[in-house]
Amino acid sequence: MHELGIIVHISRTLEEVAKENQLTEIGSVTLEIGEVSGVVPEYMTDCWKYYRRKSELLEESELKIEIRPAVTFCEACRKTYPTVRYGRQCPGCGSWETSLLTGNECSIKEIEAC
Repeated sequence: MHELGIIVHISRTLEEVAKENQLTEIGSVTLEIGEVSGVVPEYMTDCWKYYRRKSELLEESELKIEIRPAVTFCEACRKTYPTVRYGRQCPGCGSWETSLLTGNECSIKEIEAC
């Protein structure tokens, strides 16, 4: 389970942001997680509930998760398509010359201070 490691890294980032902005408490954190990132949202939530107790800054905070759809771009026909539905091969022209545009991220989208 790498989700706990991600939560630890996020909490360190939040502590730095709080220090820079003189915050003493964070109300909520919104994460943007790509649907093919390999991150399990339920595990993130469980890890957050466990780890936030270790920090006064995050103790009462809420974790919000937004799933970002995976979108692939086809170099051959220059079109995009939903990755999860069609996979790596372009459904329009059959090309394998494709690349993932979005859907692999895990990032802090928003921090709400109290």
